[in-house]
Amino acid sequence: MASYHLSAQPVKRSEGRSVVAMAAYRAGVRLRDERAGTEADYRRRQGVVHSEIMAPDGAAEWLYDREELWNAVERMEVRRDAQLAREINMALPHELSDEQRLALVREFVRDQFVSLGMVADFAIHAPVPEKRDDPRNYHVHVLLTLRKAGHWGLWRVKTREWNSDEMLLKWRAAWADYQNRALGLGGFKARVDHRSLESQRRQAAERGRGRKALLLDRFPELHVGPKARKAGRNRLPVSKDRLVGRHGERLLRYTQLDEGSRGASNMRRLSANALKLARLLAKTQDQLARFHARRAYYVRRAAATRQPSQGGDSLPLIGDISFEHALRRSEQVELLISELDQLFFELLDLRESQLIRRTVWSNRLRRWRNRDALSTGGRGRPRL
Repeated sequence: MASYHLSAQPVKRSEGRSVVAMAAYRAGVRLRDERAGTEADYRRRQGVVHSEIMAPDGAAEWLYDREELWNAVERMEVRRDAQLAREINMALPHELSDEQRLALVREFVRDQFVSLGMVADFAIHAPVPEKRDDPRNYHVHVLLTLRKAGHWGLWRVKTREWNSDEMLLKWRAAWADYQNRALGLGGFKARVDHRSLESQRRQAAERGRGRKALLLDRFPELHVGPKARKAGRNRLPVSKDRLVGRHGERLLRYTQLDEGSRGASNMRRLSANALKLARLLAKTQDQLARFHARRAYYVRRAAATRQPSQGGDSLPLIGDISFEHALRRSEQVELLISELDQLFFELLDLRESQLIRRTVWSNRLRRWRNRDALSTGGRGRPRL
């Protein structure tokens, strides 16, 4: 089943990040970082299906050169705490072909980013079996300039409105629309929704769509950001309480929310979802068995009442059921069986999805634990 994800985050120099190295890593190429005096070489990186730079019509030719583009951005930003670019990460429908996914990304990037004046450097990634990736984990990374592009290059002043929450909400809603249109044109029934599972479930219940509400009644996965993934390269990441807000006025107790780490919390959520879905599948199977027996009963009653009575043209009653009534009830039960069949296969597909995700997280946590044990010599986890 298709899944929705779109997240945006600034690329900050204060976090020790280089936009040149990021571009090289995502595109799987070698780039010279002039500011750092180093070379980022990721040509051996697996899973990069396609990379491309898109810019507004009439933009300077050098903006299409990845090394020139991002080194120019690094030169323009002189502050130690400068925001260098914006990264947009989006999940892609695994149901589509490579060509369809590329067309979808190009259309969305052109309409939502490039049309506003941004330069967009995107790379489409496919799951790598050797890394035990989720086989449906197709996604795209989009690096965006914070300044508009013109025939001379990039503007000196950043476009601040691109940082607004309203713009991000607009992009999130648009990405769902673009995906659903692509899935529809491809002949797929799957659809995505940018809203939270709880919002979708509540609306489905209000509209009397019980089957959809049932499928949406599950725990969502927690997002694991780049900091936690980076920490996991060396040791098992553990959640810590953090001050949030513009002035750090609010304490978020991640140690209590995540109960250890976001990865471990995801494992618990996915396990709970799989268990709940297994129970629903068993219940649905029991209901199907009962309805199949009832349909067989009405079919037998209809067959027994089909012959005209000896005294005239009217159909006889067997017990209190006529032929018409037995036939009508048989058709009603057939519709219920069809609904339950559809629900059963949707539950089966969803449970398989949760189990696959749980396996992915299990493998990831196992790798992190193994690295943690190696880095500490089996003496426990070092301090973060």
